[in-house]
Amino acid sequence: MRAARESGSPRAPVTAALGLALTLVGLGFGLVAALVCGIALLVLAVGAVAWVELATVGGRLERRPGPSRLEESEPYPLGLQLRRTLLPPPGGELSDPLIDRAVPVGPRWSRRLQRDVWLDGPGRRRLDPARLVVRDPLGLWQRELVSDRTDELVVLPRIDPVRWAGAGTEPRGHSAGSGSASEATSRRGGLAQFEVDGLRPYRDGSPASRIHWPAVARTGEMIERRLIAGGEPRPLVVFDPRGGADPTYKERAMRAAASICIELARAGGCDLLLPGERRPLAIDPALRAWPEAHVRIAVSDPDAGPRLSADMMGAAVLWVTAGRSLPPAVRRLRPGSYLITPSGSGRAAAFRVSGCFAYPVEAAPPRARTPRRAAA
Repeated sequence: MRAARESGSPRAPVTAALGLALTLVGLGFGLVAALVCGIALLVLAVGAVAWVELATVGGRLERRPGPSRLEESEPYPLGLQLRRTLLPPPGGELSDPLIDRAVPVGPRWSRRLQRDVWLDGPGRRRLDPARLVVRDPLGLWQRELVSDRTDELVVLPRIDPVRWAGAGTEPRGHSAGSGSASEATSRRGGLAQFEVDGLRPYRDGSPASRIHWPAVARTGEMIERRLIAGGEPRPLVVFDPRGGADPTYKERAMRAAASICIELARAGGCDLLLPGERRPLAIDPALRAWPEAHVRIAVSDPDAGPRLSADMMGAAVLWVTAGRSLPPAVRRLRPGSYLITPSGSGRAAAFRVSGCFAYPVEAAPPRARTPRRAAA
């Protein structure tokens, strides 16, 4: 690590010059009071400079390498350490982009800082170098050490549960707030039609309604039904970060898109179309492509929009946007599609996720053809 230093405070030279002047006056005119004051000022100035210099000369401020990506619900392990100094700092403060307030340091400081930091809001973050300002208690002299490590951190949107909002929106046999969005919408014929394709061992996180109780009673092991898409294309999750009236709308849309992808992956899989991309990513139940998709959601361009082609219109679309409505270019979506937005409306939402509301999209009727006039 490289240590960067700034020039010291000019108070120490001024104090030393004043002490020297008083000492000369005391010696020249035999004034004991002036001599004592002059020597005291000289001792203070020299002592302040000596302690600060010995606490920083050859010293290095190091930041421990941390993860390059983490989810919002995970803490970042921040580690800072001051190395190769002869004396502990007399005073000062330690600052880092990851902590809100500077940490005061003093002679009893252990020369290291270890703290778990929780970060708010997904996205890409640039971690500038940490800074340690060392100064004497009177502020006569100071030095600054800067770590030369500049990191880049990607905060991934957290995964929230998908919940049905109220009575009348859930499928038959389900109460409000019960079940998963993928299972409920599949029974309604909205997102995809699912059929039973055999049995498999129960996986953590699967809805309890999929448990095959006769097999459980027969074998004594947790068994669940395996579902497959019944001949229809997989649902398409489209992430559109544009148009947010509030700065937090984009973050809520990120969490909603990530949560819906995980929910649909558990039910058989889905496709994810990101801003500026022409081809969607396939998210299968094994989540093999999910780490890449999770990162690309977090670092997506807030000013770019998804490119929905004609061959994607055959699937049920879940349009997750930070705005209030579908873009004008998207005129027709098949039945069972949803608009998921942080901006609520007077209508009852079908389900909620990450502070966003899902509203069914009405299929636009085909345009009537205008009869051509017969040639005169």
